[in-house]
Amino acid sequence: MILLEYRGVAKDYGGLRAIDDVSFRVEEGEIVGLIGPNGAGKTTLFELASGFQRPTRGEIWFAGKRIDGLGTPVICAMGLARTFQVVRPFGEMTVLENVLVGAFLRSRHAHAARTRAASVLKDVQMTGRDAQIARTLTLAGRKRLEVAKALATAPRLLLLDEVMAGLTRVETAEIMAMVRDVRQSGITILMVEHNMHAVMALSDRVVVLHHGRKICEGTPAEVGANSGVVEAYLGEREIRDA
Repeated sequence: MILLEYRGVAKDYGGLRAIDDVSFRVEEGEIVGLIGPNGAGKTTLFELASGFQRPTRGEIWFAGKRIDGLGTPVICAMGLARTFQVVRPFGEMTVLENVLVGAFLRSRHAHAARTRAASVLKDVQMTGRDAQIARTLTLAGRKRLEVAKALATAPRLLLLDEVMAGLTRVETAEIMAMVRDVRQSGITILMVEHNMHAVMALSDRVVVLHHGRKICEGTPAEVGANSGVVEAYLGEREIRDA
């Protein structure tokens, strides 16, 4: 089943075209990697799908319904959630309180929401940090909390925006394991990530953007062997090492 689909999507900012006629699909159950140089338009595609911005042209469909033009709360309630490249915890609130914000989307009852939040914290390996003030977390902890906040909304599709950026090798491996667990739980993932090892190891398919246009789509092996991708973005050595 096609869960998310961009159909000829374009986004203009004044005279600048940030996204130019982009089309691709995300099938239910997949992990799809979205890669490209800085400024290629990756986060803009997330902004469009999650309702923070509207496309200038084209359509975006989720679970069989057109969603471009809908508000962010409506899209989230439909089952599409996202994280942010710059993590945004509610700094003075506890870890549990942060996750409760998302959990209350599905339940207005405090006990049910708290049970949901506790389950999500266990899933992201943050059990025991319920009472910790969010601003005191390490970067890796804030990244996990960012994912937990999104998971608490019970999404069908999760948009992960550079969830491994700035982490150590050990922390990255732990987050990769967490991403696999999220997919195993039945959640589809579209991820923006600059860590090529992570992208190639996790993704079923990879979509490559360059100057706002899709220049390649395929399996990690196909993308890694594409000379246009190597020239535009990855570099032969990085692809070989990935």
